[in-house]
Amino acid sequence: SQDIVDFSQHPWKAPGPNDLRSPCPGLNTLANHGFLPRNGRNITIPMIVQAGFDGYNVQPDILILAAKVGLLTSPEPDTFTLDDLKLHGTIEHDASLSREDFALGDNLHFNEAIFNTLANSNPGSDVYNITSAGQVLKDRLADSLARNPNVTNTGKEFTIRTLESAFYLSVMGNATTGEAPKNFVQIFFREERLPIEEGWKRSTTPITSDTLNPIAGQISEASNWKPNPDQCPWIVLSPNL
Repeated sequence: SQDIVDFSQHPWKAPGPNDLRSPCPGLNTLANHGFLPRNGRNITIPMIVQAGFDGYNVQPDILILAAKVGLLTSPEPDTFTLDDLKLHGTIEHDASLSREDFALGDNLHFNEAIFNTLANSNPGSDVYNITSAGQVLKDRLADSLARNPNVTNTGKEFTIRTLESAFYLSVMGNATTGEAPKNFVQIFFREERLPIEEGWKRSTTPITSDTLNPIAGQISEASNWKPNPDQCPWIVLSPNL
């Protein structure tokens, strides 16, 4: 139910100069509201699982794998900082919705020019949906392919990208239909804030792989994706490799 989380105990605060943040608006938002440590440090897998449940009603089956992969970006045995997640090729990827490609510049901080592709999608409507999300993935990849000679475009990156798109539609909108109000999504990306005062509420539907995967699958079809036939999926296993 809605009342298990008292959002008044989790006010949004902008990160300070020594607070660390990630390339992921979803995690940054949780830190900005204090569901994760506001300093972005010493984060564990159980912390991610609890924060995702409390903030978004995202269930452990989705978060545990992502958090385990995220842990690979850290030199520590069982904790990571949000900033560690910018390590290129583990969970961070090219053709992001809101960050520049690693080979082209800053892959950590929000980039309005990149985000414009999503912001301006689905013209004439006040929601984003599965069709618009697929078109945005297609357009963002086309931009990376045009500008980044080192772009990585395998099934791994594509899977992460489609799940991320299903995620923003689900946590900011309807986890069953995959429709989300544009103003909620834009605040989520631009301000890394839960748009509570604008009317957003935590999903009443538990967000699980059973709800997320069908939306991701439809986004995938809508994006007409093709891999680079000369690249194999790979993962960076440590920041020292």
